[in-house]
Amino acid sequence: MWRVRRAAVACEVCQSLVKHSPGTKGSLPLQKLHLVSRSIYHTHHPTLKLQRPQIRTSLQQFSSLTSFPLRKLKLSPVKYGYQPHRNFWPARLAARLLKLRYLILGSAVGGGYTAKKTFDQWKDMIPDLSDYKWIVPDIVWEIDEYIDLEKIRKALPNSEDLAKLAPDFDKIAESLSLLKDFFTTGSPGETAFRATDPGSESDKRYRKVSDKEKIDQLQEELLHTQLKYQRILERLEKENKELRKLVLQKDDKGIHHRKLKKSLIDMYSEVLDVLSDYDASYNTQDHLPRVVVVGDQSAGKTSVLEMIAQARIFPRGSGEMMTRSPVKVTLSEGPHHVALFKDSSREFDLTKEEDLAALRHEIELRMRKNVKEGCTVSPETISLNVKGPGLQRMVLVDLPGVINTVTSGMAPDTKETIFSISKAYMQNPNAIILCIQDGSVDAERSIVTDLVSQMDPHGRRTIFVLTKVDLAEKNVTSPSRIQQIIEGKLFPMKALGYFAVVTGKGNSSESIEAIRDYEEEFFQNSKLLKTSMLKAHQVTTRNLSLAVSDCFWKMVRESVEQQADSFKATRFNLETEWKNNYPRLRELDRNELFEKAKNEILDEVISLSQVTPKHWEEILQQSLWERVSTHVIENIYLPAAQTMNSGTFNTTVDIKLKQWTDKQLPNKAVEVAWETLQEEFSRFMTEPKGKEHDDIFDKLKEAVKEESIKRHKWNDFAEDSLRVIQHNALEDRSISDKQQWDAAIYFMEEALQARLKDTENAIENMVGPDWKKRWLYWKNRTQEQCVHNETKNELEKMLKCNEEHPAYLASDEITTVRKNLESRGVEVDPSLIKDTWHQVYRRHFLKTALNHCNLCRRGFYYYQRHFVDSELECNDVVLFWRIQRMLAITANTLRQQLTNTEVRRLEKNVKEVLEDFAEDSEKKVKLLTGKRVQLAEDLKKVREIQEKLDAFIEALHQEK
Repeated sequence: MWRVRRAAVACEVCQSLVKHSPGTKGSLPLQKLHLVSRSIYHTHHPTLKLQRPQIRTSLQQFSSLTSFPLRKLKLSPVKYGYQPHRNFWPARLAARLLKLRYLILGSAVGGGYTAKKTFDQWKDMIPDLSDYKWIVPDIVWEIDEYIDLEKIRKALPNSEDLAKLAPDFDKIAESLSLLKDFFTTGSPGETAFRATDPGSESDKRYRKVSDKEKIDQLQEELLHTQLKYQRILERLEKENKELRKLVLQKDDKGIHHRKLKKSLIDMYSEVLDVLSDYDASYNTQDHLPRVVVVGDQSAGKTSVLEMIAQARIFPRGSGEMMTRSPVKVTLSEGPHHVALFKDSSREFDLTKEEDLAALRHEIELRMRKNVKEGCTVSPETISLNVKGPGLQRMVLVDLPGVINTVTSGMAPDTKETIFSISKAYMQNPNAIILCIQDGSVDAERSIVTDLVSQMDPHGRRTIFVLTKVDLAEKNVTSPSRIQQIIEGKLFPMKALGYFAVVTGKGNSSESIEAIRDYEEEFFQNSKLLKTSMLKAHQVTTRNLSLAVSDCFWKMVRESVEQQADSFKATRFNLETEWKNNYPRLRELDRNELFEKAKNEILDEVISLSQVTPKHWEEILQQSLWERVSTHVIENIYLPAAQTMNSGTFNTTVDIKLKQWTDKQLPNKAVEVAWETLQEEFSRFMTEPKGKEHDDIFDKLKEAVKEESIKRHKWNDFAEDSLRVIQHNALEDRSISDKQQWDAAIYFMEEALQARLKDTENAIENMVGPDWKKRWLYWKNRTQEQCVHNETKNELEKMLKCNEEHPAYLASDEITTVRKNLESRGVEVDPSLIKDTWHQVYRRHFLKTALNHCNLCRRGFYYYQRHFVDSELECNDVVLFWRIQRMLAITANTLRQQLTNTEVRRLEKNVKEVLEDFAEDSEKKVKLLTGKRVQLAEDLKKVREIQEKLDAFIEALHQEK
């Protein structure tokens, strides 16, 4: 009964609230009533049901190739109902007290639980710093010796103690249920109130929300959640990047410096570099993964690479082909954002614009250097390493853009060359093909998709990237066309993943940060995301780089051990072949053979300084006389000897010797000395060394000799000093003793006999063989030789009549000889008579001079008396003595110049040539050839590749 009375009182209170409520028509909304009042009369109202808040799961990292899971959201419809307000303050007071206690205790427990969970999440996200323990001072690792950490841990409360402080929610729910039953049992006004509640109609209207609006609301919330998650990830990665940067940087204050291990990606890049040198065509020996970036010209390949590398490192041009040779870019993590070439020690700071400009200029110069004359592109690869905090570790190869038409200024075979280069890289079964397609142009104009479909028809290693999506969304009238492209339905090619990126606003001066911000802003507002044509994991270059890196390392782990086994087998085969063919020789590659040849050549150059002075002077004097003997006999001695007296002879000789010394003799002497040095140098370089001689060096030595001689120039001041010495030597006419007199006569006889022999040979060739040779060797004279023979006989008769005949024939004598020959039926020309006379008189004169030499052997006594009271005049002997003495002094002077100056300069030239050849790999390949060299080269490279592969596999296992 007391319950009925209380219920009646409660109903009266509610009715009074309805009657005395000012300015209201109908009932108050149920939400404005107190919790207890609502529980009394409206126990079945939907808003009264206690709903436990859903525990929000922590952010989980996801793969860039998977989409975000859709979170199920339950929309709670808002309902409005009206009910009279009643002044029931005891119930309100009790509810407030219960609520206050619940808030305090629930906040304490929930806060502790949330803090613990957040701590666990942050602990999982902290990178593994076990490899950098050396950076932390030793005092940190010994801190447990000074502080009892275990005692502190035991003093802290555990999770069970914290749970005891939480209220018993089951008891609270039971009490509330009893209280609700107390106020609602037997309430007769409840059914009537619900039947007359006008809010039910509004609730039904509110529920009539279309499914489309719900889907739009869910998609909008999903998009905002994904973008929020993306920003949180970027912030965490930025903090992680800064932490890694601090860890990797070297601190000079109190940290023990140790040599850091080479990074995994750097080791892999070195393997690829060695493989490139070993097999430039990327055949079956080289199937290690690379990320090959291919696309049509101006499709945005370079921009995508720059976004992945986070720096504008490539040369740019408007519509012009800029990538003219493959560029291998190795991305690795490091404390500073720098770039350096494989063959250079210079580092380019990518945070400075001047270094970026210098790097782009250097890449352009290297490309133009690789391109041969008459070509547009080159297959030679440029290796570039880019390091920086937060970069994804991988190896990318940027290839020249595929073209459809060869324009003016290009080589005719440019299109075919680009196709062959692209196919060579894509034929590698483990190469990841990053296919770049310009989204702002018609897909039908693309050439690269057909090429990629041929190389990877099943799309198992292809990642498709649609660039310039902002322009595509703006220009393309049908958005579904972009969806067809990104899903691979518009092209016949298949792909492992599809991505859409924005490469900037078309301004080459844009920074990477500006492009990244523009790309994020575009996709936040893009209809392609809002309409679910694109998934969040398919956009931005950051997601692309994550996907490519994951795919790259997955393929590396699957293929590297197989390639290592392949090179082990190759090494065994090469070693067996070497043992069978060259069992007693060391395995010297081309560089080692060049160093060995270099040492031999330098030893042979040094041996020039060990040549004796006597040998130098003998060969110099002999060579110089052979060079000047014709001039001395023909232009000096013969004209002077045909004079009438000794005074005229000496005057003629002095004049001609002075002219010869001033104009020709010093130059001839220097030429002779230089040729003698070349001959001796060649003799030392080419003469066999017995059993130690290795003919594999012959071509190299010959090339070094020729190049050194070409570069060597004799000292310009040598001729001036030599001219003075020769002039003084020729001025001297005083023969001091009989020995010198006899030596001069001997020298004169040798010279005249050599000239006489040459003259007789000339006459024999002119008149033909004599009767003995005609009988013994069955030879006959020609008609011309017969004419010369008849002319010779006629001229000899004339000389017999006048043995002191001058050197020239008079006109009447020529006419007489001609008529005499015509009388015998021989027709001759006056010029033929003069030519025959020159040889006949020359032989007669030389024979007479040789007879005079025999008379002068006893003429030294008359020479000392200046030939006074004597018919014997031996001025020609004095002439030859002067010539002989000049030759000896000149040879001595040249020998001093050779040994003191020119040999050293030649040695210097040889060293410079060897240094130039050492830097020119093409020269070494050309000059050091043969099966032995090639086999040693292959064996060395295979060993190097195997060692690097083994080290890389070991490091790969350690990283796992």
